Amino acid sequence: MVSHSGLITVMQRAARKAAPRLRRDFNEVEHLQVSRKGPADFVSMADEQAEKTIVEELRHARPDWRLTLEEGGTIDGDPDKPRWIVDPLDGTTNFLHGIPHFAISIAVEDPRGPGGKPEITQALIYQPITDESYWAEKGRGSWHNERRLRVSARRDLADALIATGVPFKGHGHHERFHRILGAVAPEVAGIRRFGSAALDLAWVAAGRYDGFWEEDLQYWDLAAGLLLVREAGGFVTDFRGGDAGIAKGQVLAANGDLHSRLHKLVAGALRA
Repeated sequence: MVSHSGLITVMQRAARKAAPRLRRDFNEVEHLQVSRKGPADFVSMADEQAEKTIVEELRHARPDWRLTLEEGGTIDGDPDKPRWIVDPLDGTTNFLHGIPHFAISIAVEDPRGPGGKPEITQALIYQPITDESYWAEKGRGSWHNERRLRVSARRDLADALIATGVPFKGHGHHERFHRILGAVAPEVAGIRRFGSAALDLAWVAAGRYDGFWEEDLQYWDLAAGLLLVREAGGFVTDFRGGDAGIAKGQVLAANGDLHSRLHKLVAGALRA
């Protein structure tokens, strides 16, 4: 049995308590695809109910902590204590269309990180359909259930499978994306777009993907995944190779060698 802190236990308990309702609602939303009303309102309710369940568990364990929620906004607490960052259903469009690829994402951000900067210290990404738990703690590694994770050891772009997110109506920078895609695609073994940034980052940590880039994300989409990749030995930056753009939803993740190569391709595409 892998040892972890009580916070990971709290996070896993919250995710697993919300998961049965999400699985049940997912089965229902498949039937709603053929209805006139459509599933959009139903999915919104599923999202909110999952978040409510998670918040109840987290507040019970740490009643004075703040929360940042996808659906519920901000819940105030002691500013000197950590905050929970919660996305109860990352991959909503997949859920909406009956595609079984979505996750619950929970992270802990401590305001007293190095240099007085906040840092993610615990992370959980839980996939309800497959019952897979990806979790990490700062300084204690990344894990898939009870198995230690390491990022891919591939060094050549020609062997690399890279994940991304594609801009869609009303979201993202379409022209920038196509410039980056045009630079990266000819150099790699393949590019995938599965529709959940949280799981994309978890799969980079697990070595399933060799790298990942996307922008126009929300912080709750990627907060847990940042720690998972870093604790698995990977690098995570914005497109410029720093941290400033991460809080604005821009991320580039891979092992050290591939990160350097991908960064050159992305930076070159943006200068073109």
